[in-house]
Amino acid sequence: MIPMTNKHIVLGVTGGIAAYKSAETVRRLRDAGAEVRVVMTRAATEFITPLTMQAVSGHPVHRQLVDTQAESGMDHIELARWADGVLVAPASANFIAKLAQGIADDLLSTLCLATEAPVAVAPSMNRQMWTSPATQSNLSTLQNNGIRLFGPASGAQACGETGPGRMLEAEELAALTAAMFETGELAGLRVLVTAGPTWEPIDPVRIITNRSSGKMGYAVATAAMEAGARVTLVTGPTALTPPERVDCIRVMTAQEMFDAVQQHITSAQIFVGAAAVADYRPAHAASGKIKRTADSLSLNLVRTPDILASVSALDPAPLVVGFAAETSDLELNATAKLRAKRADLIAANIVGQPGSGFEADENRLVLIDERGTLALPLLSKAAAARELIHHIAVLYHAKNSAENSRLAHRQ
Repeated sequence: MIPMTNKHIVLGVTGGIAAYKSAETVRRLRDAGAEVRVVMTRAATEFITPLTMQAVSGHPVHRQLVDTQAESGMDHIELARWADGVLVAPASANFIAKLAQGIADDLLSTLCLATEAPVAVAPSMNRQMWTSPATQSNLSTLQNNGIRLFGPASGAQACGETGPGRMLEAEELAALTAAMFETGELAGLRVLVTAGPTWEPIDPVRIITNRSSGKMGYAVATAAMEAGARVTLVTGPTALTPPERVDCIRVMTAQEMFDAVQQHITSAQIFVGAAAVADYRPAHAASGKIKRTADSLSLNLVRTPDILASVSALDPAPLVVGFAAETSDLELNATAKLRAKRADLIAANIVGQPGSGFEADENRLVLIDERGTLALPLLSKAAAARELIHHIAVLYHAKNSAENSRLAHRQ
């Protein structure tokens, strides 16, 4: 199965006998690496208890549209923002009808309308209800609105009849949910990503570094892989587990990162410099530990190699994407970096504030290129990375198409 490490999945459970499969679905999603929150309709609790779903998911079950325990009292908004994907399994004929008509009268239906994450439904109903023109019309509406349809299967039903309408098995649903993140936008391309901080030694004990956790760069590498690219990740020291299906190269210093990028960049069509590379390093690292004896200590610092500028200077150069972590004048500084480094795109964010940027799990990116500026809302770093990769894919294909057109015109 395709891994779903660090993915946030909301599993919606509606009223139907197939709700007994929902516990196994949660287990399969978690086995793939996803974190799961369960939302149950009132009717669903008649078929399987919230306690069961809490036990298998490891989290309290959400049932109320207005939850006084939620930070804002609006559980549907918090869950909608938290989710990377929403799976409704089982999805009853009644719930499908509500979703098709935009009715939001409970937590699950409201959440499905409020989220920007992909939504999928796994129908479960009697064969006659499935083949009903009203149900088929509602399903067509959902698909036209971008909602995915998982199943149903055909076979023996709880009512004693045989035919279409059986909910897919848990393993199939988990695999289809994982596949929702496989966009194919960068299929056949090679992407080189840098991530994390660098460590510049002062002596064998001390280093110059920064607060980068590497989470954003690792999320970018994962999103690029899910978009179909073959990804090489050059990472500074982090406490993170490398993404699956990504070639990982570990380095420590800015010079080591520069050397690794130079070694692998010629085969890449896209470069994303998400690492927080040290701008300066000590000119000479002491061979032994510097003792605390003098009242003051001076370090002579020299500049480190400019990785982003060196990649932009290649001929031919890949599509070059840089990051700009700023504490003020975000767009002004990021635009200046875009032009000074001759990059195609800068992903900028404010750091030094609580809740986003360094060490946080969320980020608020501003994407800047020569066409203009796109400000993304506060998102999980995984979601922000997927938005960034989509933007990169559009930019790459547009640039490549224009270049091909130019070459064809010259011929």
